[in-house]
Amino acid sequence: QQMYGCELSPNGRKVGYKQFGYDGRDFVAFGKETLTRTAADPQAQVTKRKWDPIVAQNKYLKAYLEEIC
Repeated sequence: QQMYGCELSPNGRKVGYKQFGYDGRDFVAFGKETLTRTAADPQAQVTKRKWDPIVAQNKYLKAYLEEIC
């Protein structure tokens, strides 16, 4: 499952997020500040290691969540 969205914080700042789940549980979440994912369990480490090095995709995702969202 994939979940992403944008919210407006009380101070008027846009807050975007993107995360994935598997079988109803958290799997990986994207960190805009670090341009990396956080793995929720050891199985998610495989996906994290695969996706983290894709710099262009990570920069695009950050821009989307902070500007376009």
